[in-house]
Amino acid sequence: MHAGLKITAFAAALAATFGTAYGVGQSLGPPAADTPPAPHDSHGKDSPAHAERGGHTGHEATPAGGLQISENGYTLDLETPRVSAGQRADLRFAIRDGNGRAVTAYQREHDKELHLIVASRDLVTYRHLHPARAADGTWSTPVALPRAGGYRVFADFTPARKGAGNLTLGADLAASGPYEPRSLPRPAVTARTDGYDVRRAGRLRPGAAEELRLTVSRNGRPVSDLQPYLGAYGHLVALRSGDLAYLHVHPNGEPGDGTTRPGPDISFTATAPSDGTYRLFLDFKHGGEVHTAAFTVRTGSHGH
Repeated sequence: MHAGLKITAFAAALAATFGTAYGVGQSLGPPAADTPPAPHDSHGKDSPAHAERGGHTGHEATPAGGLQISENGYTLDLETPRVSAGQRADLRFAIRDGNGRAVTAYQREHDKELHLIVASRDLVTYRHLHPARAADGTWSTPVALPRAGGYRVFADFTPARKGAGNLTLGADLAASGPYEPRSLPRPAVTARTDGYDVRRAGRLRPGAAEELRLTVSRNGRPVSDLQPYLGAYGHLVALRSGDLAYLHVHPNGEPGDGTTRPGPDISFTATAPSDGTYRLFLDFKHGGEVHTAAFTVRTGSHGH
């Protein structure tokens, strides 16, 4: 994936993330909890297989991804730019090449051809979706967004064309209905989701690789039997508050490499592209279900 966060993978490099293979049925990804956050405190990837790209006007160690709708001759054509909040809808889109043709050949990465993320502009709502591709290159997936407002859609993929690199393209999505803005949750080292507690150790620093270690427990006991999800024990997506720059981080190690344990710790190595506030979303699988834990993190000397 693009390196907004710089990723160093131990063992075999884990390739890109989300999505669904050709002809496979559609499914909804795990939602992050849409609970009212605490008021905002105002004081406040570059793995062997991936390098995040994109653009940002600030000073960055590495450019972030998802800020552009077109890049390297490919364009995200979002055919469903508007949905109704609280109602299930089919989200349809295509990736088009420089000639306007829908792309139909992709490299499979983490068991999928393309991965899709939908996040609200306030970073409170997050969806990791698994779209299905039709023979004509059109992708579709059901989506249900709980609140009205602005959202960003991220398509993460690698064309099968020789020499093509991994891309993350972004487009805006609107959910109609009465809008009630929410503040970004405060930074915290623990997150609770579906009865699981996840504790974060480590921090993000611009221009310097740091280990982020996320430890999963349930009912006060470490979870040591995490299940592989899309080829890994955990997937981490980070979005920068403000411009929603997309940063995808792969874990250090992978199932079956002889050294990586199935929990309770999931380790990532990351470099922040710039000072700022980020929202981290960890997907992990246990008991046959995928769960999502979310954290707010600030970079710099006062980062948490």
